[in-house]
Amino acid sequence: MSVIVFGHKNPDSDSVCAAIAVADLKSKLGVSATAAAQGELNPESKFVLDKFGLNAPEVITSGEGKKVILVDHSDLAQSLDDLSKAEIVGIVDHHKLGDVTTPNPLECWIWPVGCTCTVIKSMYDFYGVEIPKNIAGIMLCAILSDTVIFKSATCTDADKKACEALAKIAGVSDMMDLGMEMFKVKSAVDGTPTRELLFRDYKDFNMSGNKVGIGQLEVVDLSILEPVKDALYEEMKKVKDEGGRHSVFLLLTDIMKEGSEMLVISDDPAVVEKAFGKGVDGTSVWLDGVMSRKKQVVPNFEKAFAG
Repeated sequence: MSVIVFGHKNPDSDSVCAAIAVADLKSKLGVSATAAAQGELNPESKFVLDKFGLNAPEVITSGEGKKVILVDHSDLAQSLDDLSKAEIVGIVDHHKLGDVTTPNPLECWIWPVGCTCTVIKSMYDFYGVEIPKNIAGIMLCAILSDTVIFKSATCTDADKKACEALAKIAGVSDMMDLGMEMFKVKSAVDGTPTRELLFRDYKDFNMSGNKVGIGQLEVVDLSILEPVKDALYEEMKKVKDEGGRHSVFLLLTDIMKEGSEMLVISDDPAVVEKAFGKGVDGTSVWLDGVMSRKKQVVPNFEKAFAG
């Protein structure tokens, strides 16, 4: 039986590129493996795959009766709705271990680095398998995206070393140029439906029994988002009500200023002050130096909701 490799809901470049890379590695190790994604690709991910001549993975909506490898997530809220009907044979991730459990032992690579593709680079090395040029290219892009071109608090020396090695394999001479090219694509909002923007990089979390949604839009300049900010806020209200969520937060991250404006809709807005020591001003709060949802936002909220 073929193994299906897929990342989290609302796939980003890391979850898409990681699935493709793990499927390639597994296939070369004699395991029949196919990459998949839980939804259509965002503009950045399309740009990355087009640049290195790779096709988008198939879209998967059910895992029933399948063997699966999870990449870039291990939280049930971010996985397939019927994941319990699949057999999880592996997890490759760079987030905290989520609430996924298995009846059998499994291969698990979960490292405290800035990107899943950094872990996968070490997997190729561990097994002595050569990384194809095009796959090295998309893995490089995923790391540059997830670490916000090395500016994120999640970035480690391991991420930088992986990028140097992958750039050589992929024939990329200027990583910074490539990174800025990607973020210009990521910053484009014209003509994109508001809901699509909100869900471009969005995850639901279970925080002490509360369903909490946290989205993020990373742009080279916050002024790009000014014309759509009010519409995004209205869409957040709808998403909160539809899903029975306690809160929905949207980080509008300015990668040049290195900070985020966070739009807030919550049953208890005081949770923001509890988490960050700053109260909400109108509909939002500015968080200086905050660029990582994983390292600087989710843990703060988890503590606030637990307390």
